[in-house]
Amino acid sequence: MFGLLDSGFQFFTWGNALMIIIGCILITLAIAKNMEPLLLLPIGFSIILVNLPLGGLMDYEYKLRAQNPGIVKEIVLEKRTAFETGSTIIKTDAEELASPVYGRVKEFKVKENQTVEAGDVVAVIITTAQTDQSKIPTEPVGLLSRFFAFGIMWQILPPLIFLCLGALTDFGPMLANPKTLLLGAAAQFGVYFAFFLAIFFGFSLPEASSIGIIGGAEGPTTIYVTARLAPHIIGATAVACYSYMALVPLILPPVVRLLTTKKERGIYMKPQLRKVSKLEKIIFPILTAIVVILFVPDSAPLIGSFMIGNLFRESGVVERLSKTSQTAFIDIMTIFLTLAIGGTMSAENFLRLDTLKILVLGVVAFASAAAAGVLLAKTMNLFLKNKINPMIGAAGVSAVPMSARVIQVLGQKENKSNFLLMHAMGPNVAGAIGAAIAGGVFIGILG
Repeated sequence: MFGLLDSGFQFFTWGNALMIIIGCILITLAIAKNMEPLLLLPIGFSIILVNLPLGGLMDYEYKLRAQNPGIVKEIVLEKRTAFETGSTIIKTDAEELASPVYGRVKEFKVKENQTVEAGDVVAVIITTAQTDQSKIPTEPVGLLSRFFAFGIMWQILPPLIFLCLGALTDFGPMLANPKTLLLGAAAQFGVYFAFFLAIFFGFSLPEASSIGIIGGAEGPTTIYVTARLAPHIIGATAVACYSYMALVPLILPPVVRLLTTKKERGIYMKPQLRKVSKLEKIIFPILTAIVVILFVPDSAPLIGSFMIGNLFRESGVVERLSKTSQTAFIDIMTIFLTLAIGGTMSAENFLRLDTLKILVLGVVAFASAAAAGVLLAKTMNLFLKNKINPMIGAAGVSAVPMSARVIQVLGQKENKSNFLLMHAMGPNVAGAIGAAIAGGVFIGILG
């Protein structure tokens, strides 16, 4: 008969309660403040779901095996008892078998005084831990853990979303004013600054790479790199990236005002850009894919997907593919991606000191990326006859098109005749390309 001891209440902790509150906060930001609702709403609700014990949505199975032949002397834990990483599960006369992951015992495959051989499964453990599959092989058995394992760890969802983003992106403003490509490149300084800062704070090289890429302000790139290099922190890096993308209107203005004068912020730029031909727009994604992938082969999944999506858009002969990529397909991919990411944020995974460090470093990455773009724009003005408004350099923090819109609003406040949106879109889309390249560099070195 079902009773209280069979429910999830016995495993519910203060950590689960706190994570549910965090999930509710993200949902509130999405609904009440309209801050990245397509992302924060499913992530927030997924966080709530995975912090309801015994729901099983993000469960993995790990088979604990005997390393040496022996006789089982003691079964230390009871079935379903929660335990921490490194806890001893079973003792034999030859060894103590400890779990490399936290969780609870689903079932024991042996009994006391039973003889076991090396390699025999002695217990099946349920965990929500994200593991290095080459060292600790686990099998997804929950709905969301399957989304995560086959969609993200197999590197399927992020490149497909990049394809959709390519179909949504107009490279015209960047091609009309190629100087803005440099501003997008300069903004990648935030990636490398946060990378070295993360190493200083004690993170490993793969973890530091995953944290640094937050500065690229591209969610799919952050998820792709973290899944390849440090999957155990993917929840923290993804939420940091998407949350700060939503908070771009709060992060960019103070950085811009700190580094520019009122006169610089009021610099007028003619709203009319050079008309970019259809041939240029078709050649660009093809040429970019060839050049970038030859230089940085590990960027191929992201850059290749990004550019083929853009070619759908610009070719004019595959309108169905372009429209599908811009609407239904990206919505479907986003649902799978965000539910899987929110699913990694169980209390055991998320409530750690390292998570707080990652959130702080994420802000640093965003702010330093914006600052680098502004400072390069100011430097370029020393040599340009037709000055550029240095604020557009801050749009090199990708977050397309949010950061460009923020710069447009700031420009209007300083000079009502200024329309900087299209000028800011140049470094904005360049930043997306730069983030994918930076991610490819990290994977090429450490992957």
